[in-house]
Amino acid sequence: MESINAARRTEDIALDLLKFVASQAHVGTKSAGSTGFGVAASAKPEDQVTDLLALYARCRQVVEAPVEKK
Repeated sequence: MESINAARRTEDIALDLLKFVASQAHVGTKSAGSTGFGVAASAKPEDQVTDLLALYARCRQVVEAPVEKK
């Protein structure tokens, strides 16, 4: 049961990270990012969904990556 809760927690963290990065880079919006990075606005909603799913996958990789101990 503990591992199920831990897996859900990493998914929640990855989702929060996705929301933050998407809002800062204007991913999924019609305007282009003004910070100099991000994805150009897609003409099709399907492309925007694909971009968001790819970003979520990257967020999960970062959250689930092992932490190096110093």
